[in-house]
Amino acid sequence: MATRRAVLGDAHVNRAEAAKTPFDEPFQTFITEGAWGSVWSRPHFTKRERSIVTLALLAGMGNFDEVAMHVRATANTGATKEDLIEAMLHVAVYCGVPKANHAIKIIKQTYAEMEGA
Repeated sequence: MATRRAVLGDAHVNRAEAAKTPFDEPFQTFITEGAWGSVWSRPHFTKRERSIVTLALLAGMGNFDEVAMHVRATANTGATKEDLIEAMLHVAVYCGVPKANHAIKIIKQTYAEMEGA
């Protein structure tokens, strides 16, 4: 939970925890332990590197629902706009231009929202 909070921020995690129901509680436990406790907490990659990889994978697989959340997390991980455009260029070459194009649209919109806040 500490890593999840460090990356996503207390406000996001508090909202997710408050929205948790008995139905999705096992899933929330799974992602907290598996993604955040096991993978994101490993020492080899920095949080910045994991952030870049995560966004490239989300875009490359077409899992756009979590792109904005992970762009917002870059405020905590240190991944820069330059890092993300480089990652999206890789997505375009290896996974397809339409996926990178859609992710870039979300990234731009999210940064605009972050800068406006």
